[in-house]
Amino acid sequence: MSDQFPADAAESRSAATTASATTASATTAGSSRRLLWIAAAFVLLIDIVAVIVAAPSGFPDPKSTIAQNLELIPPEVVFDFAPGTPQPATPLVIEFHPSITNSIVVSWIVMILILVVLIAASRGMKPVPRRLQNVWEATYEAFSDFAIGLGGEQARRYIPIFAALFLFIMFANWTDLFLFGNKVNVLRTPTSDINITVGLALTSFVVYHFEGVRRLGVRGYLGKFFNLRGFKRGPADGAIDLFVGLIEFLLEFFKPITLAFRLFGNLYGGGIMVGVFTALLLALLPLPFIALEAFVGFVQALIFSVLTLMYTMMAIESHDAEAHAAPAFSSEPEGNIGPPLSSFESPLSAA
Repeated sequence: MSDQFPADAAESRSAATTASATTASATTAGSSRRLLWIAAAFVLLIDIVAVIVAAPSGFPDPKSTIAQNLELIPPEVVFDFAPGTPQPATPLVIEFHPSITNSIVVSWIVMILILVVLIAASRGMKPVPRRLQNVWEATYEAFSDFAIGLGGEQARRYIPIFAALFLFIMFANWTDLFLFGNKVNVLRTPTSDINITVGLALTSFVVYHFEGVRRLGVRGYLGKFFNLRGFKRGPADGAIDLFVGLIEFLLEFFKPITLAFRLFGNLYGGGIMVGVFTALLLALLPLPFIALEAFVGFVQALIFSVLTLMYTMMAIESHDAEAHAAPAFSSEPEGNIGPPLSSFESPLSAA
């Protein structure tokens, strides 16, 4: 009988704890629902004010709304240093015109913000890191582990380039979310301007070719493309090696083109999508498209920076590196044909 009272007391405490936890969760759920309703009402109020104050002409006609949200390919000039020089008649004309465009202004803003945050995070670093220093160290360690996992220990030298490209392109892409699909005239998402993406691609092009020449020398680097050693095995082998090398040499000039137009196409199309759907559906309904654009901005920054890293690793690697990596089977045919079974020792024979 005496053992029953402690058991009853324990059950009572457990029931009270369960009841209090249920009440707390119900209260939390109720407050979350209230916050959602308040947020929805606030967004609806913003929509009403936007329709009254700043609705596009022809609203709610879809054709007129879409036409007004289509972004032109050439960026708008903010500061023109040669106002007397005529502008190109079509966006496909390549011409040098000294000016500062709205995409360059946003590029400078993004670079300044990144530099301010990084300087603040790395200034006065201590053995026991503060919150900002801890975030930066964890971020850089993640960049380091990712880059070394892709390119090996040789990629450690290029982690700063990889991290700088990723951070700049990602935050430049995300400015599209704050500019409402490039609807602010004096500001434009940098990576939706073909001039910016071409500049980034050419920078990448110069970096990995410079590193290839620095690592292998001019003769060794050009020897990757103009390989004449195959003629020692015969004229047919030499001609094939030379032909393949020439194709690889020509493909090097297509790498910056694909880097530039992939980034430009995704961000330019994404900006139009965000602008059109925001104008048609106002503030609440386009949230899935805004989330998609944020994800695309992250992925495109990752693709550009990873390809730059891998192009650099390919540039510093000679043709002989693959044979040295696996000397035991360097004479075996490539593909899915493995080494002969006779080269492996049977566990039964070893026993």
